[in-house]
Amino acid sequence: MYNVSDPSYHWNGDEVDLDAYLARIGFEGERTPTPTTLRSLVYLHTTTFPFENLEILLGRPILLDVDSLQDKMVRRRRGGYCFESSALFAAVSERLGFGVTGLSARIFMGESDKLLAATHAMLRVTAPGDDRIWLCDVGFGSGPLEPIELIERDAEFTAGAWRFRLERDADILGGELWTLRHFNRDGWSVRRTVSMNPQYRIDYVVGNHYVSTSSHSPFTTRPVLQRMHPEVHYMLDGLTLNTGYPDGTGETRELERTELPKVFTETFDIELDAAEVAKLLDQPWAAG
Repeated sequence: MYNVSDPSYHWNGDEVDLDAYLARIGFEGERTPTPTTLRSLVYLHTTTFPFENLEILLGRPILLDVDSLQDKMVRRRRGGYCFESSALFAAVSERLGFGVTGLSARIFMGESDKLLAATHAMLRVTAPGDDRIWLCDVGFGSGPLEPIELIERDAEFTAGAWRFRLERDADILGGELWTLRHFNRDGWSVRRTVSMNPQYRIDYVVGNHYVSTSSHSPFTTRPVLQRMHPEVHYMLDGLTLNTGYPDGTGETRELERTELPKVFTETFDIELDAAEVAKLLDQPWAAG
């Protein structure tokens, strides 16, 4: 049974350094829990923090407590992957007065017939006095740049210039299931399916452990970095740099290992010291 007084069901929003977080993302609006505020927060968070898994490759644990997230993502110029971004955004949203529930999604990277574990963290967010439900996906790496209202649609919708479709379905037990499609260089692709089964901080801890330690996880073998902008999306997978645009066009380039320090900094806005860069480049994936 849900126990509203049990802190395990919440996101430790009281531990957030709200001034520092809002300064980091450049938020200057009203600090009120409204859909307008939520829209601005999602856009700024998603375009500020890169998606990255470099801590894993540096041999460090991925920590989800608020102070560790703030130290890495707010105080330093670093990003994180879905569990980190979603946990930080959940804490900030809770601190501002939004209703926040964690969700778990399955990722499909153009392979809709291949079932993967539900290891992607998303959020269900509500604003006081507003009946609408918002799906916020701040940690996927390629948007959406706006919260998505959870309603059935007959047509595509846009988040900025990027095109999406949201379809309501049911799982094998008849439970509510939503599918998000994204238009990209491969056309319309299923990106993730998400159920409305609530996830809590402890569930994020379990999923995060698998993703950051399992030999079956792509994040334990090579860098996977993403940076989302209104007009362009960058993704680094090992030494392969993909650039995508809202109209579905894009380019792919194979990098030399010597280019990586500059790409980390200039393309993905990630600051590493010389020892960290050296450790990353001295790994099998960097040999090409």
